[in-house]
Amino acid sequence: MDRPTVILGTAGHIDHGKTALVRALTGIDTDRLPEEQARGITIDIGFARLDLPGVQVAIVDVPGHERFVRNMLAGASGIDVALLVVAADDSIMPQTREHLAVLRLLGVSSGLIAITKCDLVDHTWASMVEDEIRALVAGTFLEGQPMIRTSATTGLGIATLAEAIESQCGGVRRGRSGEPFRVAIDRAFLVRGVGTVVTGTVWSGTISRDSEVEWLPPGRTLRVKGLQVHGESVDRVDRGERAALSLVGVHHSEIRRGHELAEPGALASTRLLSVRLESLEGSPWALRHRARLRLHLGTTEVGASLRLLADSAIEPGSTGLAQLVCAEPVVARVGQAFVVRSESPVVTLGGGRVLQALARPIRRRDAASLRWLEQIESQDAMARAGAAIALMGTRPWAAHDLWREAGADRDSTRELLGRLREAGETLELSSGESSIQLHRAVVAEIEARIVRVLERRHQAEPDRVAQPRERIETDLGYLSPDVLNALLQRLVGAGRVREDPAGLALAQFQVPGADAAAQRSRRAVACIDQGGFSPPSTEEIATDLAMREADVRAALTSAARAGEVVHIGGGWHLSASNARELEARVLMLLAEKGSLTVSQIRDALATTRKYAVPLCEYLDRIGITRRRGDSRIAGPRAVPGSHAEVRKSS
Repeated sequence: MDRPTVILGTAGHIDHGKTALVRALTGIDTDRLPEEQARGITIDIGFARLDLPGVQVAIVDVPGHERFVRNMLAGASGIDVALLVVAADDSIMPQTREHLAVLRLLGVSSGLIAITKCDLVDHTWASMVEDEIRALVAGTFLEGQPMIRTSATTGLGIATLAEAIESQCGGVRRGRSGEPFRVAIDRAFLVRGVGTVVTGTVWSGTISRDSEVEWLPPGRTLRVKGLQVHGESVDRVDRGERAALSLVGVHHSEIRRGHELAEPGALASTRLLSVRLESLEGSPWALRHRARLRLHLGTTEVGASLRLLADSAIEPGSTGLAQLVCAEPVVARVGQAFVVRSESPVVTLGGGRVLQALARPIRRRDAASLRWLEQIESQDAMARAGAAIALMGTRPWAAHDLWREAGADRDSTRELLGRLREAGETLELSSGESSIQLHRAVVAEIEARIVRVLERRHQAEPDRVAQPRERIETDLGYLSPDVLNALLQRLVGAGRVREDPAGLALAQFQVPGADAAAQRSRRAVACIDQGGFSPPSTEEIATDLAMREADVRAALTSAARAGEVVHIGGGWHLSASNARELEARVLMLLAEKGSLTVSQIRDALATTRKYAVPLCEYLDRIGITRRRGDSRIAGPRAVPGSHAEVRKSS
């Protein structure tokens, strides 16, 4: 069986001997840059390989100078085991404390301690340094872990340290199988004869040569031409390995540290993250709402604005729920650790965990959203998945998205979704040929919004029997048509909303005096229908039916909304059946003659010029005819077919 690969990262103050210790363990000098070799300090992250009997250890050596903590953060992301290095002659220094805090914020849970330069101090001094280190790490993941005295110069303790590293790495928990491939890029460069090459730590999954990967944030698909692990060509790389990938489809100047490669569709870029944020105990100031920060996430560093969701500030030693608005797109998944630092002076202020990788803006002190965010932190996969779906709102999502948004095991996602449906936590709604899955709380919230919109419309226009569907769609324009249609169908099916040709209305809504108005409308429509192509005017209807002209106009307006009459101009209307007959007759005549005068139309309809002129103008407006001189020819809607087909096309 192949030996597992574990990522070990160094940490500690500048000039405490991290690089010399790595060289003593592996024989590799991780200071590759000429400036590093000239100045004798580590500036950027370096890499080495340590082959032990039971494990392969990929070592990430990080800089210790305070000016290069940003590089240290890029190297520390993704490590499994931390090696805290403290020089015996210096003991604990500022970056010792800061690096330890960073490791804790990044969620590192395994590690050991090396005391270097022990050849420069006596036994009593070394014992005192050990006591100081024990006090420093008390209550952290390093409490009670091995502490080994070493000297890179004399070789003291190097073999013992290697044994301790093997023991610590042997206890590292491996990631779940089946997780998608993901690597955070820490270097990109050009190799002559090869092309663009990137390096990084494989955080999850596996990738083979000639596979396709998605380059994020840009979202482009690239091909992996070649793979190497510590200079050796391989056919595939797995979780935990330090890998170099030769890429086809991108120039080396386009891709940089902070970008990621992933299985296509597994991750997505965003500028808004929902997070659980911790303010470091001993931080010089609190984390305040709207503060400007530097976000360190994976290997990327980006400016971000802090939006606290429940408080005005997170005091040192406390935690809170927040959103980070990033200046540039970033890539994350739920549970991923991050660190935040101030812009000036540059100080590590805190860090935390991502709760929503593709977040939508959350209103401050929105109790429901805060509860869902807290549920994302649950140990129960079903609770996390339900909360993630609720927080997605109406955004389209697929089952595989739950790996990113809820930390769900992709192999059991289908079973998880089935359990959520059985429990009534998610609802599957139909919209045309497609179906939509929404959380029940989201469905209830949007249905309540639809009802409120209809209530407001009814209050503003109490005489309108129903609201045109277009108005409701405009009022709820932030919803996709599929979602709105599905929820309207659900409300209609439940009897809470009624739909008719006039539009939409709440089921219980009645126009004041609706029965009398409906009777007036029926009488007016009947009067118009009897008039055929010589319909009575509004005034004539009022006289014939002994009604007020205002009531007649209201009745005709209502009938027009219901599609029972059409307004042809002036004070005249046609019944819907007569309007269809009008179109059919004129279309038939046009097919025979090619063009028609007003007189020919008048004779065909057995009416007078008084009515023929507005009827012709009406036909022009609806596109059945088009005026050319004194004649009418076929208009854009004068297509072959029956009058029923013409009406349907309108």
